[in-house]
Amino acid sequence: MRRPRSYLPEKLEPGREIDLPREIVRHLVQVLRMKEGQEIILFNGEDGIDYRAELVTAGKRQARARVLAAGDPEPPPDLKIHLALGISRGERMDLALQKAVELGVSAITPLILERSQKKLSPERLEKKQRHWRKIVISACEQSGRRRLPVLHAPASLEDWLERRPPRTLLLDPRAPQCLRELPRPEHELGLLVGPEGGFSERERIRAQTADCTGVRLGPRILRTETAPLAAIAAIQVLWGDFC
Repeated sequence: MRRPRSYLPEKLEPGREIDLPREIVRHLVQVLRMKEGQEIILFNGEDGIDYRAELVTAGKRQARARVLAAGDPEPPPDLKIHLALGISRGERMDLALQKAVELGVSAITPLILERSQKKLSPERLEKKQRHWRKIVISACEQSGRRRLPVLHAPASLEDWLERRPPRTLLLDPRAPQCLRELPRPEHELGLLVGPEGGFSERERIRAQTADCTGVRLGPRILRTETAPLAAIAAIQVLWGDFC
Protein backbone atom coordinates (compact mmCIF):
# COMPACT_ATOMS: atom_id res chain seq x y z
CA MET A 1 0.00 0.00 0.00
CA ARG A 2 1.30 3.43 -0.94
CA ARG A 3 1.97 5.59 2.11
CA PRO A 4 -0.24 8.72 2.24
CA ARG A 5 1.66 12.00 1.91
CA SER A 6 0.72 15.03 3.97
CA TYR A 7 2.03 18.60 3.96
CA LEU A 8 3.04 19.84 7.39
CA PRO A 9 4.69 23.30 7.50
CA GLU A 10 7.02 22.56 10.41
CA LYS A 11 10.63 21.62 10.93
CA LEU A 12 10.83 17.86 10.49
CA GLU A 13 13.65 15.66 11.71
CA PRO A 14 14.04 11.99 12.69
CA GLY A 15 13.00 11.27 16.28
CA ARG A 16 10.62 14.20 16.63
CA GLU A 17 7.01 13.55 17.64
CA ILE A 18 4.35 15.88 16.23
CA ASP A 19 0.66 16.46 16.92
CA LEU A 20 -1.02 16.35 13.53
CA PRO A 21 -3.47 19.11 12.47
CA ARG A 22 -7.17 18.30 12.37
CA GLU A 23 -7.45 18.17 8.59
CA ILE A 24 -4.66 15.59 8.39
CA VAL A 25 -6.19 13.58 11.25
CA ARG A 26 -9.55 13.60 9.50
CA HIS A 27 -8.04 12.34 6.25
CA LEU A 28 -5.77 9.68 7.76
CA VAL A 29 -8.01 8.33 10.52
CA GLN A 30 -11.58 8.96 9.41
CA VAL A 31 -11.20 8.65 5.63
CA LEU A 32 -8.32 6.18 5.22
CA ARG A 33 -9.01 4.47 8.59
CA MET A 34 -5.33 4.29 9.47
CA LYS A 35 -4.26 2.82 12.83
CA GLU A 36 -1.41 3.24 15.28
CA GLY A 37 1.83 1.79 13.95
CA GLN A 38 1.08 2.51 10.29
CA GLU A 39 3.48 4.68 8.31
CA ILE A 40 2.86 7.94 6.47
CA ILE A 41 4.99 10.47 4.59
CA LEU A 42 5.34 14.07 5.78
CA PHE A 43 6.94 17.00 3.94
CA ASN A 44 7.21 20.68 4.80
CA GLY A 45 7.47 22.01 1.24
CA GLU A 46 10.66 23.96 1.90
CA ASP A 47 13.64 21.65 2.42
CA GLY A 48 12.62 19.34 -0.46
CA ILE A 49 12.64 16.17 1.67
CA ASP A 50 10.08 13.45 2.33
CA TYR A 51 10.07 12.09 5.88
CA ARG A 52 8.86 8.63 6.84
CA ALA A 53 6.74 8.82 9.97
CA GLU A 54 4.73 6.42 12.11
CA LEU A 55 1.39 7.05 13.78
CA VAL A 56 1.92 6.64 17.53
CA THR A 57 -1.67 7.61 18.36
CA ALA A 58 -4.63 7.62 15.97
CA GLY A 59 -7.84 8.92 17.56
CA LYS A 60 -10.78 10.36 15.64
CA ARG A 61 -9.95 13.90 16.75
CA GLN A 62 -6.27 13.68 17.67
CA ALA A 63 -3.30 11.87 16.22
CA ARG A 64 0.42 12.00 16.79
CA ALA A 65 3.27 10.91 14.53
CA ARG A 66 6.93 10.13 15.13
CA VAL A 67 9.36 11.02 12.35
CA LEU A 68 11.45 7.95 11.51
CA ALA A 69 13.81 8.89 8.69
CA ALA A 70 14.54 11.54 6.06
CA GLY A 71 14.63 10.76 2.35
CA ASP A 72 16.78 12.27 -0.37
CA PRO A 73 16.27 15.96 -1.25
CA GLU A 74 14.29 16.73 -4.38
CA PRO A 75 16.72 17.89 -7.08
CA PRO A 76 16.29 21.44 -8.41
CA PRO A 77 14.30 21.71 -11.66
CA ASP A 78 16.15 21.79 -14.96
CA LEU A 79 14.08 24.82 -15.87
CA LYS A 80 12.14 27.08 -13.51
CA ILE A 81 8.79 27.93 -15.08
CA HIS A 82 6.87 30.95 -13.75
CA LEU A 83 3.25 30.77 -14.89
CA ALA A 84 1.30 34.03 -15.03
CA LEU A 85 -2.31 33.12 -15.69
CA GLY A 86 -5.36 35.33 -16.18
CA ILE A 87 -7.96 34.60 -13.49
CA SER A 88 -10.85 32.58 -14.91
CA ARG A 89 -14.05 31.28 -13.41
CA GLY A 90 -14.19 28.63 -10.67
CA GLU A 91 -13.29 25.14 -11.79
CA ARG A 92 -11.32 26.26 -14.85
CA MET A 93 -8.84 28.17 -12.71
CA ASP A 94 -8.69 25.34 -10.18
CA LEU A 95 -7.94 22.79 -12.89
CA ALA A 96 -5.24 24.93 -14.49
CA LEU A 97 -3.48 25.49 -11.15
CA GLN A 98 -3.71 21.85 -10.07
CA LYS A 99 -2.31 20.45 -13.31
CA ALA A 100 0.34 23.17 -13.65
CA VAL A 101 1.72 22.11 -10.26
CA GLU A 102 1.68 18.45 -11.32
CA LEU A 103 3.54 19.39 -14.49
CA GLY A 104 6.30 21.08 -12.50
CA VAL A 105 5.92 24.86 -12.47
CA SER A 106 8.07 26.66 -9.90
CA ALA A 107 5.91 29.76 -9.42
CA ILE A 108 2.39 30.94 -10.22
CA THR A 109 0.91 34.44 -10.37
CA PRO A 110 -2.83 34.88 -10.95
CA LEU A 111 -3.38 37.93 -13.15
CA ILE A 112 -6.23 40.45 -12.99
CA LEU A 113 -6.82 41.28 -16.66
CA GLU A 114 -9.40 43.20 -18.69
CA ARG A 115 -11.26 40.02 -19.64
CA SER A 116 -10.94 38.29 -16.28
CA GLN A 117 -14.13 37.59 -14.36
CA LYS A 118 -15.89 40.57 -12.81
CA LYS A 119 -13.84 42.72 -10.46
CA LEU A 120 -13.29 41.04 -7.11
CA SER A 121 -13.08 42.78 -3.76
CA PRO A 122 -9.86 42.48 -1.73
CA GLU A 123 -11.69 40.15 0.67
CA ARG A 124 -12.85 37.93 -2.17
CA LEU A 125 -9.36 37.83 -3.68
CA GLU A 126 -7.89 36.87 -0.32
CA LYS A 127 -10.42 34.04 -0.01
CA LYS A 128 -9.56 32.82 -3.49
CA GLN A 129 -5.84 32.98 -2.65
CA ARG A 130 -6.40 30.66 0.33
CA HIS A 131 -8.43 28.31 -1.85
CA TRP A 132 -5.76 28.26 -4.56
CA ARG A 133 -3.06 27.53 -1.98
CA LYS A 134 -5.00 24.45 -0.85
CA ILE A 135 -5.11 23.29 -4.46
CA VAL A 136 -1.34 23.77 -4.81
CA ILE A 137 -0.68 21.80 -1.60
CA SER A 138 -3.03 19.00 -2.61
CA ALA A 139 -1.37 18.73 -6.03
CA CYS A 140 2.05 18.46 -4.36
CA GLU A 141 0.78 15.76 -2.00
CA GLN A 142 -0.61 13.75 -4.90
CA SER A 143 2.25 14.19 -7.37
CA GLY A 144 5.14 13.60 -4.99
CA ARG A 145 6.61 17.09 -5.22
CA ARG A 146 8.63 17.91 -2.12
CA ARG A 147 8.88 21.67 -2.61
CA LEU A 148 5.82 23.89 -2.88
CA PRO A 149 5.72 26.19 -5.91
CA VAL A 150 5.52 29.85 -4.95
CA LEU A 151 1.96 31.14 -5.22
CA HIS A 152 2.13 34.91 -5.57
CA ALA A 153 -0.73 37.26 -4.75
CA PRO A 154 -2.93 38.27 -7.69
CA ALA A 155 -1.34 41.07 -9.70
CA SER A 156 -2.07 43.37 -12.60
CA LEU A 157 -0.35 42.75 -15.92
CA GLU A 158 1.69 45.92 -15.49
CA ASP A 159 2.96 44.89 -12.06
CA TRP A 160 3.87 41.41 -13.23
CA LEU A 161 5.71 42.66 -16.32
CA GLU A 162 7.93 44.81 -14.09
CA ARG A 163 9.22 41.71 -12.24
CA ARG A 164 8.79 39.01 -14.86
CA PRO A 165 11.58 36.56 -15.72
CA PRO A 166 13.96 38.03 -18.32
CA ARG A 167 12.82 35.41 -20.83
CA THR A 168 9.02 35.30 -21.04
CA LEU A 169 6.71 33.67 -23.58
CA LEU A 170 3.31 35.13 -24.46
CA LEU A 171 0.79 32.56 -25.68
CA ASP A 172 -0.71 34.16 -28.77
CA PRO A 173 -2.53 32.22 -31.54
CA ARG A 174 -1.49 34.94 -34.00
CA ALA A 175 2.23 34.64 -33.25
CA PRO A 176 4.44 33.71 -36.24
CA GLN A 177 6.51 31.08 -34.41
CA CYS A 178 5.99 27.97 -32.31
CA LEU A 179 7.94 26.61 -29.34
CA ARG A 180 10.31 24.32 -31.20
CA GLU A 181 11.57 27.27 -33.28
CA LEU A 182 12.82 29.13 -30.19
CA PRO A 183 16.32 28.91 -28.69
CA ARG A 184 16.72 26.92 -25.49
CA PRO A 185 16.21 29.04 -22.33
CA GLU A 186 18.92 28.93 -19.70
CA HIS A 187 17.50 28.50 -16.20
CA GLU A 188 14.16 30.33 -15.93
CA LEU A 189 11.21 30.96 -18.20
CA GLY A 190 8.05 33.03 -17.79
CA LEU A 191 4.80 31.88 -19.39
CA LEU A 192 2.05 34.47 -19.86
CA VAL A 193 -1.47 33.12 -20.53
CA GLY A 194 -4.72 35.03 -20.87
CA PRO A 195 -8.13 34.39 -19.26
CA GLU A 196 -11.36 33.35 -20.98
CA GLY A 197 -11.60 35.44 -24.12
CA GLY A 198 -7.83 35.92 -24.22
CA PHE A 199 -5.82 39.12 -23.86
CA SER A 200 -7.23 42.41 -25.00
CA GLU A 201 -5.39 44.05 -27.89
CA ARG A 202 -3.98 46.63 -25.49
CA GLU A 203 -2.64 43.92 -23.16
CA ARG A 204 -1.13 41.94 -26.04
CA ILE A 205 0.70 45.01 -27.35
CA ARG A 206 1.87 45.93 -23.83
CA ALA A 207 3.35 42.45 -23.32
CA GLN A 208 5.09 42.60 -26.69
CA THR A 209 6.59 46.02 -25.94
CA ALA A 210 7.92 44.51 -22.68
CA ASP A 211 9.89 42.03 -24.84
CA CYS A 212 7.66 39.02 -24.21
CA THR A 213 8.07 36.55 -27.08
CA GLY A 214 4.81 35.57 -28.76
CA VAL A 215 4.36 31.86 -29.50
CA ARG A 216 1.49 29.80 -30.85
CA LEU A 217 0.69 26.20 -29.91
CA GLY A 218 -0.74 25.12 -33.24
CA PRO A 219 -3.74 25.75 -35.49
CA ARG A 220 -6.39 25.36 -32.77
CA ILE A 221 -7.69 27.87 -30.21
CA LEU A 222 -7.30 26.31 -26.76
CA ARG A 223 -9.37 27.08 -23.68
CA THR A 224 -7.82 29.06 -20.85
CA GLU A 225 -7.45 25.91 -18.70
CA THR A 226 -5.99 23.88 -21.60
CA ALA A 227 -3.49 26.34 -23.08
CA PRO A 228 -1.09 26.65 -20.11
CA LEU A 229 -1.06 22.89 -19.55
CA ALA A 230 -0.30 22.14 -23.19
CA ALA A 231 2.44 24.78 -23.19
CA ILE A 232 4.02 23.58 -19.93
CA ALA A 233 4.05 19.96 -21.11
CA ALA A 234 5.68 20.96 -24.41
CA ILE A 235 8.24 23.15 -22.61
CA GLN A 236 9.12 20.29 -20.26
CA VAL A 237 9.63 17.94 -23.22
CA LEU A 238 11.77 20.42 -25.15
CA TRP A 239 13.85 21.94 -22.35
CA GLY A 240 12.75 20.59 -18.96
CA ASP A 241 12.63 17.35 -17.02
CA PHE A 242 10.26 15.20 -19.09
CA CYS A 243 12.10 12.13 -20.33
